[in-house]
This record gives sequence, C-alpha cells and structure tokens, in this order.
Amino acid sequence: MQQHALNLEDALQTYFQYDTFRIGQKEIIQDVLAGKDVLGILPTGSGKSICYQLPARIEEGLTIVVSPLISLMIDQVKQLKATNFKEVVAINSFMSPTERRNVYQNLVNYKLIYVSPELLQQQELLNRLKQIHVRLFVIDEAHCISQWGHEFRPDYLKLSATIKELNDPTVLALSATATPEVQSDIMNALEKPAMIKRIYPMDRENIAFILEEVSNDHEKIDRLISIFNTYHVPALIYFTSRLAAENTASILTQRLANRDVAFYHGGMEQVDRVSIQQQFMNDQLDIICCTSAFGMGINKSNIRLIIHFHIPLQLEAYIQEVGRAGRDGKSSVGVLLFSQRDAIIPNHIIQNELPDETDLKNVFHYLYTISQTETKNPVDEQIEEQLQLNENHWKFFKYQLEKHGMINNNYIVYQENDWKIAYHSIEQVIKQRMQYKEEKLHEVLSWVQSKNCLRKDLYQSFQSSYRQSMYQCCSNCGFSWNDWKPEKTNKTIEKNADWKERLKNLLLVGETHETN
Repeated sequence: MQQHALNLEDALQTYFQYDTFRIGQKEIIQDVLAGKDVLGILPTGSGKSICYQLPARIEEGLTIVVSPLISLMIDQVKQLKATNFKEVVAINSFMSPTERRNVYQNLVNYKLIYVSPELLQQQELLNRLKQIHVRLFVIDEAHCISQWGHEFRPDYLKLSATIKELNDPTVLALSATATPEVQSDIMNALEKPAMIKRIYPMDRENIAFILEEVSNDHEKIDRLISIFNTYHVPALIYFTSRLAAENTASILTQRLANRDVAFYHGGMEQVDRVSIQQQFMNDQLDIICCTSAFGMGINKSNIRLIIHFHIPLQLEAYIQEVGRAGRDGKSSVGVLLFSQRDAIIPNHIIQNELPDETDLKNVFHYLYTISQTETKNPVDEQIEEQLQLNENHWKFFKYQLEKHGMINNNYIVYQENDWKIAYHSIEQVIKQRMQYKEEKLHEVLSWVQSKNCLRKDLYQSFQSSYRQSMYQCCSNCGFSWNDWKPEKTNKTIEKNADWKERLKNLLLVGETHETN
C-alpha cells in the first residue's frame, strides 16, 4: 500500500505538478482505482476534478464525465490540454456535424470525455460508447441530480440506466454541497445504495458572511456602488431575475468609474456566455451580474466578493455560490442584501418551476384524445404548443409519463387503470416537490433572520461541526469592513473600452464555441 501511495504522488507531480494531495483526493482516487463506487463531497475549490482526471491519465480504458454546463467543460478541457493531456474532448450540441462525426469515429482514441446528461441519452453516442471499455463513469456536480433532475433536467434521473448499458463501470459522484438527504437522493437515483461515502467538511474558514438589511432595491444599488468604490476586486453579484441582472449591470457601468461590468444568464446566446466567462477568468471583466447559471466549476482563485442581490432558494445553492470566493485561501467576503419583501420573488419562482394540477389534467386529456386516433404518436412541440406548456414543464411530464409506461418510444400506451395510477402518482410528485422547495426556502429565510453566528447556522444542516474562521467570521460576530483589506487585482485590458465592443471583437477570433 505504501508503494501504491508513492506511485500516486509521483503521478500527481508528473501530470499536474502538485507536490501533495488536497483533502480527500487520495482516498477517493484509491477507491476508484480499486473499482469501488464512491460518493465524494469535498468543499468548493478543493480540486474535485483531480479525483477523476488522475485515474483517467494512469489507467487504461475510457472515463466519461457527466457535466452540467458546457462552459465548465471548456475550462476543464483547456486546462488538461495545457498539461499535455491531448486525449480529452467535450462532446456538445454546438459542435458542427463534421466535428461530432470525427469525434464519434475516433472515440477509442480518447481517455476522457465530457458530455451533458442530455447528449448521453442520444442513441448514436450511446451505441458507440457501448463498443468501448468504459472504466470510470463520473457525475460532476452530482447535487444536480437532486436539485435539477426532478424538474427541468430529468435526463439526470436516467443515468442509472445508462450506467447499466455501459456494463456497469465504476461510478464516482462528486459535489461540494449535499445534505444527508441529498446524498441519499443521489445514491437512490443512481441505484447505487452501497456507494462508499467520502464526506469532508464543506465550510470555508476564509470567507466572512455578511447579512445587510435594506429597505428596497434602490438601497441595494447604492450599497453596491459604495462597496465597489471602496474595493477593487473580482466579484460576482447573484440575482434570481435575469432582467434585474441586466438592469443592475447597466446602472453599475454608468455609476462606477474604472470598473468593467457585464451580465450573464441562461437566456443569453451561448457563445456570449462562454465569452463573458473567459473574460472574467482572464481579469478582463471584474464584476459579473449573474443568475445561478454562472460560476459552477469556475477555477478562478482570486474572486474576493460574492454578493447576493436576491435571496437564494436553498442554502445549498448559497453555499455553492458563496464558495466561489477565495479559492486561494485568502480573505474573502459573502454579502447577502435583503429586504422584508424579498421572499416574494423566490416564492413566485417556486410556483412556476413545476406544472400545476390544471396542467396535469390538460396533459392527460390531450394524450387520451390522441390515443383514440390511429396515429397515437404525439410530437413534443405540438403538445407544448397545444397546451401552452413551457419546455421545462413538458420535460417533467414526459419523464413521468415514460416512467409510468404511458409513453414508450414516443408512442402512447393506453391502459385505463394504469393511467389512473399514473395520474395520482404524478399529482403526488408535484405536491411533494413543491413542499420540499418551500421548506428549503423557509430554511433560507430563517437563516437570514438568525441572531446567532451565521457560520454555525449555515453549516449545521450539512455537518456536525464547523471550523473557526481564519480572518473575520460574520456580521453577527462583529465583522468590520474597515478591517477587511483584500489585495487589488491588475486588469489586463484598457479600462475605458466598452465591454460589449470587446466582446464583439473577441467573438471574431474566438477559438471555441460551445453550448449548455
């Protein structure tokens, strides 16, 4: 065992130029090399990707990494190729037909493939992967199975079937935040109840937590102006509204001198999102007004400020987002600005994330009508249009209908008794998920109102203890802005140029365009 450990450290130095492993890395790597399924929970910034990138380099066979965001895949592939690891590729829906065909024809030559859960369900890709020895199957950001799989990305819930089709390779699920409840949800969804659990403390002792109550959004804007006039550091501002992110970015651009501000959200063109992220990574932009679509997996060490303009919907999401600050271990701050009216927006979001009972009745009635015709083959776009469902609601319904055998290979299968059972089952799922989300929001609102140590209360649902802060602790424990003196960041572009013009220029020479 000692010789094996020495070989791993040699490999770490050879391939990644690191002298020692970080917390949890070696244990997880040893497990997967031994063919054991692992659920690994490590803090943000702890180098989770090493846990599968190193085995991919030293072992024979293919490693598949299921990743939620193409922008995340881009960074990983670029970093690996920079270390002379050429047998890596990200398969995505933005590839040209020629590019994808070339990759598919040469899959056997790759050792590491990044792919979204949606593309992994495409039969052509799956058939080709089945012809290759897949040694390791990785789900990066595995909390997405629990947070996203039940609603708008149901292909996460199909991964267990995919794993079986690939002859049950070793499975590694990785995340930075997961309560015991979410851990169980991940293992149940993957049908891997016996996974080895490597759970490490997720609290970040170099981040101070600040709650500031204001009267309205105008006061929030004024507070942002004050903070950014004082602290010239890379920062993310999180919003639950795309429009608010855009409007605030515009205001900050007008009112802040010598700061480069941009907005980022899931409604933007994919190439624009990738370009904004790359500029932020390169210190060409220093303030991003964004939704939760930004930041997952970003390997930028010098983010000093994470500000939440709106209350997040879950503490898990808050820990993920605030954890993007201070990955280099230096003093950083997370600020949550809130007013008493702020619960209105997340409540509205929750109500719209899931279809309601009227939608359920309409879907069943429509499918019954179709089932009585000769065609019996519904087309997704027609159903969405006919019933005025948004894409995510139809994804939810279609997964549930397939799960209950009502739709098979896009054909309706009508059995009256089975349909009754399915209706009541789906109705219960909607109610349970709604209740779950409301409880999660209540946890956030309780934390915001807490008079105790914010660090202690934030992590108590996730782990039994927490580490003492390295610098200042939180606003309930006497945090002082006057005592916070972060390092300034040198920007690499002209300060007065308009970011949109720079983006336009960048797109003309952009080398990689990918999509989520």
